[in-house]
Amino acid sequence: MKRVTIVCESLAREPVTRLLQEVGAHGWTLLEVQGSGRQGLRLAEIPEFSNIQVDVIIPPAVTETLLQRLHADFFPKFAMIAYETDIRVLRPNKF
Repeated sequence: MKRVTIVCESLAREPVTRLLQEVGAHGWTLLEVQGSGRQGLRLAEIPEFSNIQVDVIIPPAVTETLLQRLHADFFPKFAMIAYETDIRVLRPNKF
């Protein structure tokens, strides 16, 4: 399985979670996060300007679809990064 992590501005919350459903993800975890990068310091003090992190565990084929859609439809519109990690799931029937 793959874990895809998406870190983006909170304005992308609804579109990202909708996309996850569209590509076939059965669930996800969302966290309010803060940090610093190319766009400077992003604090979580003002919800409209904060960042979120979404983690989803999906099969490799779904990962490719998700990453392609993020690249084409989301990267041009939102401050966002995404990365994938190979993982071993101990309860695969959950996914």
